[in-house]
Amino acid sequence: MTLVVACDKMTIMIAEHEPPPFEIVRPEGRSRVILCCDHASHRVPAALETLGLSEADRLTHIGWDIGAAQVARRLSELLDATLVLSSYSRLVVDCNRPLHVPGVIPVSSGGVKIPGNEGLSEAARARRIDAIHRPYHAAIDAALDARARGARPPVLLSIHSFTPELLGVRRPWQISLLYGRDVRLAHRFRDALRRDASLNVGDNEPYHVSDETDFTVPVHGERRGILHTAFEIRQDGVARPEDARRWAERLAAIWLELEPSLREEA
Repeated sequence: MTLVVACDKMTIMIAEHEPPPFEIVRPEGRSRVILCCDHASHRVPAALETLGLSEADRLTHIGWDIGAAQVARRLSELLDATLVLSSYSRLVVDCNRPLHVPGVIPVSSGGVKIPGNEGLSEAARARRIDAIHRPYHAAIDAALDARARGARPPVLLSIHSFTPELLGVRRPWQISLLYGRDVRLAHRFRDALRRDASLNVGDNEPYHVSDETDFTVPVHGERRGILHTAFEIRQDGVARPEDARRWAERLAAIWLELEPSLREEA
C-alpha cells in the first residue's frame, strides 16, 4: 500500500527545513487498521514564533496530547498498521476540529490565553488550515482509500490523551472510548477493557463526539461507514514511555481478540 499525498509547502508558512504537516509510519502496513494521532506534536512553525506562549505552556496538555504519539507508534508496530500523525501543535490549528468552528484555531485553552491566535484575519486562518489541517486529513483519506482497495474494509482508530485535571475538576477514568452515531467498535473495546476490574473505563468521557466538536471521527469514520473509535487515555498513564508501551500492548491484544469476529463488518 503506497500512499501519495500532495503537499505544496510553497504556499504555506512551513519553512523548507521544517517537517511536513503529517508523518506517515508504515505506509505498507498489512493490518486493516489505520491509526491516526491528531495531536501528536507540540511543534510551532518558526514563522509563528512562540504564539506568545512560554515553552513550558506549549509543552503542557494545551499544546499536544502527551503520550499519545508514543502509544500510536507502538500500536502501529504491534499491529503492522499504517499510522498518520500530525506534525504541529493543536494551538497552531486543531486537526480534530471542524473548519467552521472558532476553536479550530483557539484563542485560549485550559484557561490559558494564546496571544498569537488573537485577531487573526480570515486569510491568516486559511493559511494555517491549508498548511496543516487539510494535508493531514488528506493523508488519512489516502491511507483509508488505499486500504479500502484491499480485501478487507479499513478500521479507523484515533489515539488521544487527556489531562488528569482540568480547571480544578478531577477526571477518574484511566481510558475512555469516544464515538458519535456508531457504537459498534467503541462498545466492544469498552466492554473488553471493563473486564479488568482495576480500570475505570469511560464511555464518551470526558468528551463526546459531535459534528460541532470533532472532525476525525465524523468525517473519516462515520461518513465512510467503517468501524471506528477514538481512544482517550489519561496522561498520567502514558507520560512515561514504558507506560505508553503498556497501553499500546493492551489495546493491541484487545484488537487481535476482537478482529476475527469483525472480519465481515465494514
